[in-house]
Amino acid sequence: MRKQPGRTPLYKQIREYVLDNIIRMSWLPDERIPSENELAARFRVSRITIKNALSALMEEGIIYRIQGKGSFVAKDKSGEVPVYSSSPSGRLVAYLMPRLDNRFTARLLNGIENQLAEEGYHLLFSETGDSQEAEKELMTRMVQLHVKGVIIYPSHGQTYNEEILKLILNGFPVVVVDRYLKGVETNYVSSDHSEGAFDACSHLIQLGHRRIGFVSTKPEGTTSIEDRLNGYERGLFEYSILIDRHMRLMNLDRKKVNMIYTEGMGDTDSKEQIKLFLRNNPDITALLAVNTAVGLTLMEAVKEMSIRIPEDLSVVFLDDYELSSFTAIPPTCVSQEEYSVGREAVKLLVSIMENPRQKRRKVVVPTRLIVRASTAPVNPCSTASEEASSAIKIEKA
Repeated sequence: MRKQPGRTPLYKQIREYVLDNIIRMSWLPDERIPSENELAARFRVSRITIKNALSALMEEGIIYRIQGKGSFVAKDKSGEVPVYSSSPSGRLVAYLMPRLDNRFTARLLNGIENQLAEEGYHLLFSETGDSQEAEKELMTRMVQLHVKGVIIYPSHGQTYNEEILKLILNGFPVVVVDRYLKGVETNYVSSDHSEGAFDACSHLIQLGHRRIGFVSTKPEGTTSIEDRLNGYERGLFEYSILIDRHMRLMNLDRKKVNMIYTEGMGDTDSKEQIKLFLRNNPDITALLAVNTAVGLTLMEAVKEMSIRIPEDLSVVFLDDYELSSFTAIPPTCVSQEEYSVGREAVKLLVSIMENPRQKRRKVVVPTRLIVRASTAPVNPCSTASEEASSAIKIEKA
């Protein structure tokens, strides 16, 4: 019979607890850690066990002790947290992302975490709150912890923060996911946002729709939104449909729209903007929603207007969300394959860490159109159907 591994000794568990807090920056250099009495009470062990754990950490140079004051987090001569030879930080990779509040971000993180584990690396993860200031501070701390590489989902804005640019210019292994900065050559992994929107638009056109609108938050330099808009317009152009900029609503407030994730209902102001947009464009028979938050808010607004989906209006989400197939009207959507994006980001980062001199690369992951109940052939009673009925059979080029 195979021998079962023994239980980890208590002093080693305590050592890992202290080390984990230091790696996660809960305790910073020269900051006092909990006392022996506090740790003994927390773990319900004797002070002797605590002393053994702390002694091991002192021998490794991870903490230092001041008589009568306690134990503190050590730092090296440069003022940084030292590399811990017996800790996971020797193979530690950082991942920063704006928030973790939806299916897309959760599956992206899951893909990164699983691929890192397969590659033999440990993950140091932190949310930036979609703040460039927080992003800059966290990036600095990650580098101080001697991570081997960084994966970053940048916060919204027209520019990268200077810390990211500095790392890229200095040749530090960095992979950017989901969005990129125009004019800055970076290692980059994302879904094929443009092709996904093109497929969604083509699906609607093949159902007979020709008055197709696009609803989005403000792009604010966010290339993923710009790419989706490009795919939508390319779809119209390829099927010889006039691009009408009046059929775009692209000034929704991102933070307000995203409140649907935490509040469970759409923002009132955002819904009123959508209602006004639809009243001003009564001939619209189909809409593309740039992401899940916009799509869910849109569906609430449409319901309040007594517009039926898909009988009166077809809707496609350019993202999917958890349990979407079980909602009252399961939405047709574009799956961004975010789990695969996460895994590909890690593969690229590991390749860079092993060969830093290689050319920078852009990896694009194909999306997948999932047809559900929110799209249907154009309603013959709608205004746009007159155009559709007179059109010749449409075939994708």
